[in-house]
Amino acid sequence: MGEWYAKQRVGDLPAKAAARWPDRLALVDGARRYSWTEFAAGVDRVARGLIALGVKPGEHVAVWMTNCAEFLFATYAVARVGAVFVPLNTRYRDADAAFALGQSDSVVLLGMDRSGPVDYAAMIATMMPGGRPVSDLPRLRRVAMLGDPVEGAITWQAMLDAGEAIADDHLAARAAAVDPDRPWIIVYTSGTTGSPKGALHGHICIRNVAERCLVLGHVFTDVHMSYLPLFHLYGLSEVALAACVSGAAQVLQDTFDAEAALRLIAAEKATVIHGFDTHFADLMAAKARTGADTSSLRLGTFPSGGDNAVPVARRAQTELCPTVSGFGMTETWAFITISRLRDSEEQRCGASGLPLADIDVEVVDPETGETCPPEVPGEIRVTSYMNTMGYYNRPDATAATFDERGRLKTGDTALVRADGHLRFLGRYKDMLKVGGENVSPAEVEAWIMRLEGVDQVAVVGMPDPRLAEVAAAFIVRTPGSTLTAADVDAHCRGRIASFKIPRRVDFVDSLPMTPSGKVQKFVLRQLLVES
Repeated sequence: MGEWYAKQRVGDLPAKAAARWPDRLALVDGARRYSWTEFAAGVDRVARGLIALGVKPGEHVAVWMTNCAEFLFATYAVARVGAVFVPLNTRYRDADAAFALGQSDSVVLLGMDRSGPVDYAAMIATMMPGGRPVSDLPRLRRVAMLGDPVEGAITWQAMLDAGEAIADDHLAARAAAVDPDRPWIIVYTSGTTGSPKGALHGHICIRNVAERCLVLGHVFTDVHMSYLPLFHLYGLSEVALAACVSGAAQVLQDTFDAEAALRLIAAEKATVIHGFDTHFADLMAAKARTGADTSSLRLGTFPSGGDNAVPVARRAQTELCPTVSGFGMTETWAFITISRLRDSEEQRCGASGLPLADIDVEVVDPETGETCPPEVPGEIRVTSYMNTMGYYNRPDATAATFDERGRLKTGDTALVRADGHLRFLGRYKDMLKVGGENVSPAEVEAWIMRLEGVDQVAVVGMPDPRLAEVAAAFIVRTPGSTLTAADVDAHCRGRIASFKIPRRVDFVDSLPMTPSGKVQKFVLRQLLVES
């Protein structure tokens, strides 16, 4: 007897949607509108272009773009030709992007020339094949770009034109040969070791997304707002994949703007919104200013439960729409627990929901691994078909992420309430969450240590009313150094992602240490609170 769940391939999803809902609206991207038939055709054009560029099954293709139709076409096209999709954070700067490109062994980069004031072309120019030491980007062969390409790259249109020579039956054979048990995506997440790790996931994510669509009632008449960055699993899974699985439309914004989102909600009769407390707070503030019509909304997904998010979630129920909460992370996929619309408002706002089928979420004592009683905080550990297949080329980190029973150690702390709902409380790992973005203090510390005049540095989270927390740096200067906070900011600005840059820099004579030589970061956090 075979497996009960019929395996599917991510690259086949657009064609399946086109077969079921050919003429229904699939995507709105500014003035551009695509039916599912047109969307699937766009995916296949990019897929043929990738084959023409020489992308082979199993090779890795990086995509560095803001939210746009081409990003979505590339997402499914990479999977359709049996390659592995590597989405890059659009807030990366050249050092971040070069690391991810090199560590992932990407052979092709699909990028864009700019987004607003951000000059991606200038950064891509420093990463062109032949433009860096071979040891930095050993596999990168080709670059194709939206907009004006840098020297040595080709235009997006040139890639599509090259693909016209690829026969339909050739593409069909490539798509049919894709093994659904193999990885299709590498998603980078910052780790406590200081360097980002690429979590591998397979096509089984379709099951996870489809089950959530059933739980939340997503259907082909829905219209999802898509302003969450598509390089994140939240936006990619809960909007892009969910729309493709359910036949719903999605309305893109290249970056989040609350007033623009409200105009689109009214114009497109959007039914579903997504986001963290910062998104919902901004939407409610913009609605209060503009009086925007949000009556079409039926549902919002809003990971709540933390003390800073609950008040915002409560307001959203009456000012925007009912919301459901959930818990997930890059290594476990987007939502592995979720609340239901039938749950009480308190449950949907004050907790993180219940596990989905075949996903075992335990709260344990991290020292013993034993399950904690209800209402007792511990570390979240997960046994699931959706757990990462491992970190790409990081067997050490992969081994450290799973315990002796095969459970994924999230490093997050939670409790199981008396009603069975998980309540996320914070992080055991030394990780910051800046407006929904994971930031590794060790990574930022390593970058600041490159600056002349820095002897020691410790980065901790500082409370922030809008972003929950931001980075703050405590620096011990080298003797005779006249280093300033402005120097630190200049060293980071434009080189690392903006959300990683410390918002506050304090210079101290020494860092508080434990007897074993570890920095006592709780002391530094207390100093921030008291100052």
